[in-house]
Amino acid sequence: MSNINLADLDLFQNGAPWAAFEELRAQPGLHWSDEDAPNHGFFSATRYSDIVKILRDSETFTSERFTNLEEVDAEQEEARRSLLETDGNRHRALRRLLQGQFTPQAVSKYETFLRGITATTLDGAFAKGSFDFVDEVAADFPIRVLAKLLDVPDSDIGQLIDWGNRMVGNTDPESADILISDPDSEKYRLVPFRSPAALEVFAYGDELARERRGKNGTDLVSVLVNTKMSDGIPLTERDFHTNFLLLVVAGNETTRHTITHTMNNLMNNPEQLALLQERPDLIPWAVEEFLRYASPVYHFRRTATKDVEFNGQLIRKGQKVVPWFAAGNRDTSVFENPDAFDVTRNPNEHMSFGRGGPHMCLGNALARIELRIMFEDLVGRVSSMERTGDIDFLRSNFVHGIKRMPVKVNLR
Repeated sequence: MSNINLADLDLFQNGAPWAAFEELRAQPGLHWSDEDAPNHGFFSATRYSDIVKILRDSETFTSERFTNLEEVDAEQEEARRSLLETDGNRHRALRRLLQGQFTPQAVSKYETFLRGITATTLDGAFAKGSFDFVDEVAADFPIRVLAKLLDVPDSDIGQLIDWGNRMVGNTDPESADILISDPDSEKYRLVPFRSPAALEVFAYGDELARERRGKNGTDLVSVLVNTKMSDGIPLTERDFHTNFLLLVVAGNETTRHTITHTMNNLMNNPEQLALLQERPDLIPWAVEEFLRYASPVYHFRRTATKDVEFNGQLIRKGQKVVPWFAAGNRDTSVFENPDAFDVTRNPNEHMSFGRGGPHMCLGNALARIELRIMFEDLVGRVSSMERTGDIDFLRSNFVHGIKRMPVKVNLR
């Protein structure tokens, strides 16, 4: 068996370990990774078909025991549970509460607004000539969309970005207030990511909820606090806290990293950039390749609800099973020449939003329209872009993130 350990953050210091994923896909069964105490290790699914099987069977492979690698006890589960860590009827009710705001029809209403903020973002960055693409473009754009959905002022944007960085970066010494591995994080064991930033997000959300409760607003906060749950179980304070925090993180982090990776991939494949400049009508479909190749979220963990045999291996009740979406996105049994960045790839049934299960990413239509509009504007303006320094990756095996990417732009 391979000695690759997907719990080892050093493996991810230069981004996704594509060679390791390829090696693991070639091996039979699921791969076991040991972890330091108090965790107990996990099985990894790296083949597309195995990942789909696990995602579709939420009775056997539940999200209720949490979706990050951190193992949590019953008290933590109760305190930290959001839509992500819920299955069955309650999951359906929570999705139903929000999904009306994220349908393709609903997000299409934002097209004019999105074109305006894309233009503003790119105007500001390109006027500098040389700049950090993450700060000036990738982080700036999706957070402005989130501010619109939450109906909060642009003056709060810097704070929203900071909170996301501190929470998602809980394994990166540069980003975290307290590393998740630090004993001091015990003080924050009952909040998401074990991050003090989560408490600040809760307080911010509470203030918005107080302003909007009982009124007829259509923003996401108003929907959360004023809509009756379809399962008849009211939304608790904890439900509001954890799902508001989920919107703050999910509404920003993944799109931002996909934008950065995509620009990097276009710089590495100038013939693909040239093709999109010649044929901008390809961009709506090219977005699927942007997503597949970026794979912004590495995994969401599941937990076995019973002893089960999977591909000839015994998985014990309570053991963690981790579908690695990034690995599935490069599976040769599904994608021809998967390591090539090909904006004309068709079909392209990538799993960057999950694939086939009840937890398919709620914001997928919004992410797609954001990516489409950003790159329709961007590729029309640049003749070329080049990196002027090293890419700095987030130290994480959860989010495939880029912290910095210094570039110089040459305009058409």
